Amino acid sequence: MPETRQPSPQPSTPWPTTPRGGGWMPHGYHLAPHSHPQGQLVYAAAGALATATERGTWVAPAQRVTWTPPGFAHAHRFYGRTDVRLVAVPVDLCGELVAHPSVFAVSPLLREALLALTDRREARPGAHQRLLAVVIDELAETPEQSLHLPEPRDDRLRAVTDLLHADPGRTATLAELGRVAGASERTLSRLFHTELGMSFHRWRTTLRIHHALAHLADGRSVTETAMECGWSNPSSFIDAFTEVVGQTPGRYQTDLRHDTK
Repeated sequence: MPETRQPSPQPSTPWPTTPRGGGWMPHGYHLAPHSHPQGQLVYAAAGALATATERGTWVAPAQRVTWTPPGFAHAHRFYGRTDVRLVAVPVDLCGELVAHPSVFAVSPLLREALLALTDRREARPGAHQRLLAVVIDELAETPEQSLHLPEPRDDRLRAVTDLLHADPGRTATLAELGRVAGASERTLSRLFHTELGMSFHRWRTTLRIHHALAHLADGRSVTETAMECGWSNPSSFIDAFTEVVGQTPGRYQTDLRHDTK
């Protein structure tokens, strides 16, 4: 099973500068927890990446970009051969964006601006700064589209999420999981809403989508991915994936193959 859960707490390594530029990362490559003095945008022009923080895990397929404010400890894992683009955001511009890690949809204009910032050498003084201002303007007007998987602090709830992290395809009901964890279905349902801000069904669906993105990026079929991640049939998987990601799993795989050629 691919691992999308946040790493175990450990000291964060501060990087003296915020990396920028682009390059290809192999499937499964992992960057240990670290932080940056500036904000950072990470865009997978092809492939997908997961960003893990103490607040949970965010996954960004190729049509979304991750945002991490200055000082936030985070780790990355890449799924599929990933064309990674890194853009540093100076501290004085970070206030234009949300103050927490997030994921945003990438419009055609935003995509081209991110590619230009990481592909081109600066032809004229100030050109990159002006282009970065366009990126900030686009993001400031773009609603968050986070494939965010929050992690619990309550021990009873964590016992349940640990079981599902170990086997996202597990079909047990919340009542059955509660008996293993030593908590009632009613208590766990309340904790999912109050602590994680979503229902048990939504949290498990998001966890499964995280794993599905990794499976598809690794070349597994839609049917195989559906079965391994807990859906009873490919149709229900396709519906759930399309609702959360914004495209069908088949289109997602087609785009991955096209972008990595």
